[in-house]
Amino acid sequence: MAEGEMKGEGTPTVVNATGVDAYAPKEVAGRVEAAGIVKAALPADKLLVLSILAGAFIGFGAALFTVTISDSGLGFGPTRLLGGLAFSLGLVLVVVAGAELFTGNALIVMAWAERRVKTMALARNWVLSFVGNAAGAIGLAVAVWLTGLLEAGPAHDTAVRIAEAKMALPFVEAFVRGILCNVLVCLAVWLCFAARSVTDKILAIVFPITAFVALGFEHSIANLYFLPVGLMAGAEGGIGGLVGNLVPVTLGNIVGGAGGVAGVYWVIYLRK
Repeated sequence: MAEGEMKGEGTPTVVNATGVDAYAPKEVAGRVEAAGIVKAALPADKLLVLSILAGAFIGFGAALFTVTISDSGLGFGPTRLLGGLAFSLGLVLVVVAGAELFTGNALIVMAWAERRVKTMALARNWVLSFVGNAAGAIGLAVAVWLTGLLEAGPAHDTAVRIAEAKMALPFVEAFVRGILCNVLVCLAVWLCFAARSVTDKILAIVFPITAFVALGFEHSIANLYFLPVGLMAGAEGGIGGLVGNLVPVTLGNIVGGAGGVAGVYWVIYLRK
């Protein structure tokens, strides 16, 4: 069926040249560029509030992950797989409900590379979204701690174990895990731009996010929940351990998303 051809009676069914009802990769590149222009121009107050929401949303996914993998008895692989599926809740909420996630905003680099977004506007978006994400994730960590969920029992032990393992990562290992994590996160967001329905977006999110979590890669905003809540539960490492994890992971997230996804697809589809 050709593009725009009617399928029976009613609204036209748009089918691209690949024969599937989704935006083609080149169309996705244009949509990502256009979205980057809009994101970079968001007023500071709206950007901050949307970023706080995103941090809380990712925190919800991290909290569900913690409970899901606690004392599961399924073995290492199946437990990680189930935990990754649970963590997907975070990006589903960000994309479908609407919020500004620092790691996903690495894709603004496509509009920046096209000179549609200035360097200062890109930096402003990243700084404000990171600050807002941090406030939302840490705020949710405090709220979860106040519920008493992590005072004792399997979830408490899991929260401590997660935080201590993350803070013990060497710089290079945390950095590379951050790169690989945000390649998958930005690919999930990229796939969402190819989607035409909420169902499509959820399915596009689940597999890449489940993969990065199951494989043990590192997400800076998720760690802004995992590390504070673990420290409140008694994990050893302190502020030094928290900063020692967040610095390489955040740098890795930028490299993975901006270079590994945005930069590569800009070269393929948008570079003149």
